[in-house]
Amino acid sequence: MAVKIYCNGVEFVGIQAVIFDKDGTLAQVDSFLSLLGRLRTDQLASSIPGIETAVLDSFGLRQSLDPTGLLAVASRADNIIAIAAHVAATGRGWLESLAMVEGAFLDAEQKLPPKAPLTPLVPGTLDLLSRLQAAHIRIGLLSSDTQANVESWVETHQLNRYFSCLQGVCEACPSKTHAHFLAQACRSMQVDPAAVLVIGDSAADRVMAAHAAGFIGVTGGWSRPFKMVSPEPFLKPHAAAVRLDQITVEA
Repeated sequence: MAVKIYCNGVEFVGIQAVIFDKDGTLAQVDSFLSLLGRLRTDQLASSIPGIETAVLDSFGLRQSLDPTGLLAVASRADNIIAIAAHVAATGRGWLESLAMVEGAFLDAEQKLPPKAPLTPLVPGTLDLLSRLQAAHIRIGLLSSDTQANVESWVETHQLNRYFSCLQGVCEACPSKTHAHFLAQACRSMQVDPAAVLVIGDSAADRVMAAHAAGFIGVTGGWSRPFKMVSPEPFLKPHAAAVRLDQITVEA
């Protein structure tokens, strides 16, 4: 059965599977990430007074959270490395800096309640998942979050019936931009990447979709409006939407 997916005038044909990003695409994470970022900053500042501004700027967290910034887009491991650079700039050695940041992150995370209940569904999520499932499209969820958090979010929001693949970052694939990250999911779903449509909210998702059939950039999962634009053609989405209901499925 031929399935066509449309987004604001752009048509995608021959799609056998759709892979979604989680945070910012299907999950509303502004409030959670803002709290997490400030807790991490407070923990570091308790040991290194005066570092707050540099850390908050690096996170992309001042008056509001930048949806394109480090905290919103990058993996936990990338966040550790980026913030450790600021610690090292205070005169500490690199290994000491990494250890300090890892400790601060752990302390901050232990002060937070579980993430999944604090990251509700983006409006339109259930409807789009239901329409894809009705069209017999396989659905995957790939994220820069940990595997445990990906599975917990799906379980908390009772979405298990929709997804045939749940994948977070791991030691072998520490970032969604890793060359094998999408390929690993496609093998799990038994689908060729050339028949996969990726839907996400960041340039990292676009990079992940480099060998996929197409990429739809969605931006409505954040309270701070932004556009997915890039001077590099390979980072531009093939189609863009603010709301998930701007993506239609025709079987």
